[in-house]
Amino acid sequence: MADRVTVIGWDGSPLTAAARSALSAATLVAGAAHHLALPEVPPTAERIRLGSLGLAARRIAGHRGTAVVFADGDPGFFGVVRTLRAPEHGLEVEVVPAVSSVAAAFARAGMPWDDAQVVVAHPRTLRRAVNVCRAHAKVAVLTSPGAGPAELALLLDGVHRTFVVCEELGTDREQVSVLTSDKAADHSWRDPNVVIVIGGGGQAPAADPGWLLGQSAALSADRGWARPQPDTGEGESAQLRAAQLARLGPRTGDLVWDIGSGSGGVAVDAAALGAAVIAVDADPRACERTTAAARKRGVQLQVVAGRAPHVLENLPEPDVVRVGGGGAEVVAAVADRRPERIVSHASTRDEAEAIGRALTDHGYAVECALLQSVALDPRTWAEQDRSVVFLLSAERPVTR
Repeated sequence: MADRVTVIGWDGSPLTAAARSALSAATLVAGAAHHLALPEVPPTAERIRLGSLGLAARRIAGHRGTAVVFADGDPGFFGVVRTLRAPEHGLEVEVVPAVSSVAAAFARAGMPWDDAQVVVAHPRTLRRAVNVCRAHAKVAVLTSPGAGPAELALLLDGVHRTFVVCEELGTDREQVSVLTSDKAADHSWRDPNVVIVIGGGGQAPAADPGWLLGQSAALSADRGWARPQPDTGEGESAQLRAAQLARLGPRTGDLVWDIGSGSGGVAVDAAALGAAVIAVDADPRACERTTAAARKRGVQLQVVAGRAPHVLENLPEPDVVRVGGGGAEVVAAVADRRPERIVSHASTRDEAEAIGRALTDHGYAVECALLQSVALDPRTWAEQDRSVVFLLSAERPVTR
């Protein structure tokens, strides 16, 4: 095992005294090509070009001597420190930090970033990173080959954002480009890069920066969900919406379809919980109400006017879906897209059985409950409104 492992963060600034001291004693140096070309790297040291971090960590663990590992930005922020400290390698490391690439990117843009979401995009996580960009007004994306600005732009199709693309930060080839997301797919971008994704009209910049990283004051102002709404004649109680949300479990990185969004109660609540949301309704007035509700709550969502199931064909793949209207035909079309969870409801047992059959035929595990809620006037305890509805929730079996 290496006698000593020092991880040096590099942001293009001159190396600190601590970094130079660790390098002078190194018998092995690992890093990218521009790190290994630094004049401070001892000419006699073994050099490892970083590709697979796991493979490099095994070589460092088997090295008898003193090792130095270079990393761009802060190596403890989505960096190599986590891999090197993994139990299978058994390495204890000393860290010489630097300015993170995210902090540097926002500095180049002249923007604060305590209200920004930060995500890592690999080919396997790209879709979830895009969903965060759909749901939030300010996101920093740490990209990777195959999951860069062009791929982000392609998956954001139909959602307008501004991209600030920061290429090769800290090097002589550093470049910062500002362009709209629909133009980003037409470019070839150099790695490594950080993309700041900005836009959407839901969240206005707040004078109060809040107190929690990645959260704005606007999102924390309203407490609770599934609150009573003005009577729109849609027949959905707050209790039903609360049960639907509980079964859906929307979270950051998810894409939620809300089909038959009505006044947008479920769609807005799902967005407030951090998910990306596409609200679909055939009624233009319902679309307007959903847009207004999102603006009032300070959340981002996309509203699509159209009738299901036909309008669903061109929508991106969902993680969870609420079907608020359309019955078994729409539920079957949704199940064809294989989301993890589907929630629907029915006013009659026959309708509930038809929806349940459609879900079961598509291989989903189905639960059904009869929900009854009675609204009471707390002054007289007289009954104001009664709702009886069948709630169906389905979960796609986990494949191993």
